[in-house]
Amino acid sequence: MIRRLLALVILLATAFIGLARSTESLPVSPSYRGDIRRGADGQLLVQEPPEPARAGTQGAARPATMRVGITEKISTITEAAKQARDGEVIEIRPGDYRGQPAIWTQNNLVIRGVGARPVMIADGKSAEGKAIWVVRGGNVRIENIEFRGARVTSGNGAGIRFERGQLVVHRCAFVDNEMGILTANFPELTLEISDSEFAAAAHNQGDLHHLLYVGAIGHLVLTGSRFEQGYLGHLVKSRARENDVRYNFLVDGPEGRSSYELEFPNGGIAYVVGNVIGQSAGTDNPVLVAYGAEGRRWPDNALFLAHNTLVNDLHAGTFLKVWDENFPDGAETWVINNLTVGYGDLFVPAQGRFEGNRWAERRDLLGYGGLPLRLNTASPLRGAARIPGQARGVDLLPAAEFIFPVGSRAIHPGNSLAPGAFQ
Repeated sequence: MIRRLLALVILLATAFIGLARSTESLPVSPSYRGDIRRGADGQLLVQEPPEPARAGTQGAARPATMRVGITEKISTITEAAKQARDGEVIEIRPGDYRGQPAIWTQNNLVIRGVGARPVMIADGKSAEGKAIWVVRGGNVRIENIEFRGARVTSGNGAGIRFERGQLVVHRCAFVDNEMGILTANFPELTLEISDSEFAAAAHNQGDLHHLLYVGAIGHLVLTGSRFEQGYLGHLVKSRARENDVRYNFLVDGPEGRSSYELEFPNGGIAYVVGNVIGQSAGTDNPVLVAYGAEGRRWPDNALFLAHNTLVNDLHAGTFLKVWDENFPDGAETWVINNLTVGYGDLFVPAQGRFEGNRWAERRDLLGYGGLPLRLNTASPLRGAARIPGQARGVDLLPAAEFIFPVGSRAIHPGNSLAPGAFQ
């Protein structure tokens, strides 16, 4: 009996040691790559987290190599821009930085505000007569900075003038400038903006001030950002060859007097998905979204407008207008699963798709961010939309939605879809 018990103890100990060794050799858990869901063709695919969610982590772990602030060795932004070297991580302490324009020419910079958002106040000064900051570095990332009061002789004073390379702007604010961000016209440029605020365009009679004015660059990505209180100019104007505009809140507000809320004057490729776009009663132009008004610039032209909520506070208007006559070869236009609120016309394309678009009365919607935007749970429009599919390999089903006052959060729409930006 004792021998049997001893043998059993030895057997159990051997098994335990083997299990421990096998546990130690288990493979490392895979990193998160996104959610698995079924695409329009029925195939499984990986849906990556939306860009704003990933953008906040880039560069965040890198330690600062320069600190700027009143108590630091380098106390002004102007001096920091002169001393910066390629690859620097520059941290700016909280506070108001008045009359300190800067020209950033270095490559691979990360410039970030720490703590309470530091404010760059023009105070009558500018870099090269253009902007508070001029960015000409090859690869620059700017985080958590506010830009205010840009004014220059030409009337195009910008918070940031972007002239070369790739620029990423994350969690920044642009208030009371002649232009929030203004870019050059080079097709090799890429601009990415996420989780940022643009507001209060300058009130100069006779001048058109856009909160965001993107020139003829290669690529614009705009996500999770809020625009309000335009004046005569547009909230967003882009001449880019390719545009990806998702999960934003482009709403002029009761005090706003913007012209178009979103314009692509020269066509190009534009994916406009999951946005709230709202026109005020005081607008000087009844069109919310405009495409091709100034004629063709790019060889390939297509607009994909899907799952947006379009709100018109004017007594009449046009939710979408496409100037087909400016595209002799045609401009492909898809208008799918949008929700319109208020009165106006929604453009029906001569070529493309027009389906799943619905109109709702204000009384049938729940308020969000000061507007009637969300369908109530009993709305018959819930489940009225079908999966929009893909356009040129890009999914038109929203993977996120705007969260007020700024930013976006991931969503996982089921098969019972609703029109508009919110599921």
